[in-house]
Amino acid sequence: MEAYFFDVLNFLVRSVHVIAGIAWIGASFYFVMLDNSLRPSKKAADSQNGVFGELWAVHGGGFYHSQKYMLGPKNEPLAQNLHWSKWEAYSTWISGFFLMAIVYWYGADIYLVDSSLMEMSQTAAIAISVSFLIGGYIIYDVLCKSALAKNDLVLGIVIFILVSGAAYALTHMFSGRGAFITFGAMLGTIMAANVYFIIIPGQKKMVEDLRAGKEVDPAPGLAGKQRSVHNTYFTLPVLFTMISNHYAMTYSHEYNWLILVGISMAGALIRIFFVSRHSEGKPLTVVLIPAFLILAAVFWVMAPKPQVVMPIDPAVPRVEFSQVASVIEQRCHSCHAAQPTHPGFAAAPKGYMYDTPEQILAQATQIHQQTVVLRAMPIGNLTQITEEERSLIAKWYQELQQPE
Repeated sequence: MEAYFFDVLNFLVRSVHVIAGIAWIGASFYFVMLDNSLRPSKKAADSQNGVFGELWAVHGGGFYHSQKYMLGPKNEPLAQNLHWSKWEAYSTWISGFFLMAIVYWYGADIYLVDSSLMEMSQTAAIAISVSFLIGGYIIYDVLCKSALAKNDLVLGIVIFILVSGAAYALTHMFSGRGAFITFGAMLGTIMAANVYFIIIPGQKKMVEDLRAGKEVDPAPGLAGKQRSVHNTYFTLPVLFTMISNHYAMTYSHEYNWLILVGISMAGALIRIFFVSRHSEGKPLTVVLIPAFLILAAVFWVMAPKPQVVMPIDPAVPRVEFSQVASVIEQRCHSCHAAQPTHPGFAAAPKGYMYDTPEQILAQATQIHQQTVVLRAMPIGNLTQITEEERSLIAKWYQELQQPE
């Protein structure tokens, strides 16, 4: 019942997280598009009233006229019913934090700890994971408030180097799956903290000054704008890490940290292109070239090495099915069963069950792919499968392809 309870909780929290994330990303993408699509107003009265730019749009059977005031309207009071885009970000982060807690921290022995990389207790793994979330934002925030913030390119390069270092460190301490999700959670924490600590407080300060009749300081708005731009470039890398656990070829690879950095870089470049499409002038189509080259290189690196098919030697006994069944019983069956015995699973992962010889034979390719080619299973090598046992499965699968 404990595993079932956490599965239900996982479903409910994950649903909130996905819905809130869609709302946050949708609002973020819309306002970035709006900001870059603004054009000077053709009415002198608008410019005199402080209008920075405007956009006419058609959607949903009607016409929309959006105007942006950098420092608020000059000749009229600020509307009382201001819309604040903040709860989408907060809801996404809060639900993501709880999802991280009930899946990756509660199940740290399954999803975070990989004893083949580093021996650590569940408590230590959780503490390190949380430290990356908090420490990542602190370091990032210090950089954004330093002299580096005056040069966006230099600041971006420094952030990229530090983020790459974090990817390397995480993949050398945690299981690939745990490292990828912690990396994404770190970026997501930076994004949400930008909204909570910088963007919203800055906007509130500008509103207070405007309503008090004071001269509005543009600095908070500029700082918020910089953080907002960073957030939009983090978005696609975060989305990738959210779905990466479905693709063992990424997180289980020998150079998984480079794959993580490469896909994140490609995502940021693709986002740069889409942002530029809404600006005046030609879009930065050129950035798609390195983005696609990086993705091509990543897919090439991830491609499984061709398996050398050795001819079957009649003098050497073939692997008996009972030998393979024994390995699967010891290393796989505690999770992949109709009634899993491992406390972390209420149902077999992805519905793969190895209760009968027929089920094992039907999933032979999947078993070989996950245990031999990708080496992603058992997850975090939780059941301590040996190299000899992986070799046994490899030989058995090869012999299945070459029947007697």
